[in-house]
Amino acid sequence: MRELTDHRLRQREYLLRISRAMTEQLDLSGVLGLVITYAVEMLAGTSGLIALYDDDGDELRIRASSHLDRTIWPAFAPLLTLAPHEISRRGVDVLRDVASDTGMPLRQMIALPLTLRETPVGVIYVFRAALNVGFSADDRQVLQDFADQAAIAVSNARLYQSVLREKQRLDATIEQSADGVMIIDGRWRITTFNKAMEQLTGWSREEAIGRPCAEVLGIHNSQGVNICLTDCPLQRRPLQENPIAEGKVTTRDGREIYVQSRYAPQRSPGGQLLGAIANVRDVTAQKREEELQNTLLSVISHELKTPVSIIKGYAGTLLREDVTFSAEQYRDGLAVIEDEADRLARQIRDLLDVSRLAAGGMRLDPREFALAALVDEVVRSFAPQAGERFQFELRFPDDLPPVLADYERIRQVLANLISNAIKYSPEGGTIRIGGWAESERAIVHVADQGIGIAPEEQNQIFNRFYRVDNRLRRETQGSGLGLYLVRAIIEAHGGRVWVESQVGRGARFFFTLPLGHRRLPE
Repeated sequence: MRELTDHRLRQREYLLRISRAMTEQLDLSGVLGLVITYAVEMLAGTSGLIALYDDDGDELRIRASSHLDRTIWPAFAPLLTLAPHEISRRGVDVLRDVASDTGMPLRQMIALPLTLRETPVGVIYVFRAALNVGFSADDRQVLQDFADQAAIAVSNARLYQSVLREKQRLDATIEQSADGVMIIDGRWRITTFNKAMEQLTGWSREEAIGRPCAEVLGIHNSQGVNICLTDCPLQRRPLQENPIAEGKVTTRDGREIYVQSRYAPQRSPGGQLLGAIANVRDVTAQKREEELQNTLLSVISHELKTPVSIIKGYAGTLLREDVTFSAEQYRDGLAVIEDEADRLARQIRDLLDVSRLAAGGMRLDPREFALAALVDEVVRSFAPQAGERFQFELRFPDDLPPVLADYERIRQVLANLISNAIKYSPEGGTIRIGGWAESERAIVHVADQGIGIAPEEQNQIFNRFYRVDNRLRRETQGSGLGLYLVRAIIEAHGGRVWVESQVGRGARFFFTLPLGHRRLPE
């Protein structure tokens, strides 16, 4: 009796040790390896395998084995097709066939179903090379307890594996997102920081993780206040489901960008922040486009209104019946109306060109023509405006080949550059226009002796609506579109435009155009 009691205690201790080992292991492969190893050991077997049902619960698949080479697993497939009630009746015959196919001494088989809450999980098969005695009721209970523990361990490991896969999928989705994504905890500290956030902010994830989000992102409003510190969207009252913050961010590498950060917070029943996902998007381009649109409205309301007002004023004056005007006064008034109408037409044309560019490009009608002849024509059109204050010097070699370009568009380029040369040379001087051939292109320059352009502004003057910041800006009219259109037209021809200038010593604008075919002298 004492020996029986000691045997039962050893069985229980062994089962406890096995259960503890299995529950400490969450890796599915590791759990299956432990289960089949302990099963073969408990049942005094020579080999064994464990098969699990697939996700649909329809088919058993071998997942691990003990003392069975993986290459012979397919030979055991007929065993997996036997229903539990068929194993005792047909199992011996099937086992004999498997032994014959594999050449292994398989004389006896024990199958332990793995079930969790009446749901089949899998089956453990243990094989013996010799016929052993059966099992007592206590032995069967121990085996059943082992099978129950194994089913729990396997289910937990599969669940953990499923959660791990979902996490890996989520991590991959976050990492590959085109938008910046960061996750913060209940203390506003960053726990996840994707690649797009690194590129957006200039912070590496190693530096960013663990830091407060207000330090890394630091969204500032138009007054320069860090709203992440003073008006955190996750703390606004009343609480919002998906709060948004928008403003300027200075990146770690010194760039200034506009961002929009949309938050998906997780809160406790009492409203306490548990964490949040922030989706951060660079909206610099949209913001600048909005600013340009606002500037465009300002240009339209001011620049277009001015010539219209002058035209209306002069026309109204000339129509007055209570005043008698001389013929010269009529001519002067009509000349002003004509000049202002021309200016209005140019401004409308420029705005239309900008709209065409925004809509997808500029249409060109290229043909060959002599550049020097076009320059001479444009210069003569500026003679009344230039007056006696300006002298024009044209320097083109006689053998300069024709250019291949849109005649009217290049007229527009020259007119804009010459107009600027006059406008920003309040003391007058000489305006030099020339060009030469170099390889397959013509290089043209327009130089003045005006106020010049500061180095820090030379890269900006070709942007839409940009005007040089100096005293003449307030004294001269303009929409800030002229040089933008010059660049757009030249680049549409495959050329480029640039400027060389020193403050107080004038400016020299260059542009390139493709050459046409060289003509041989007759």
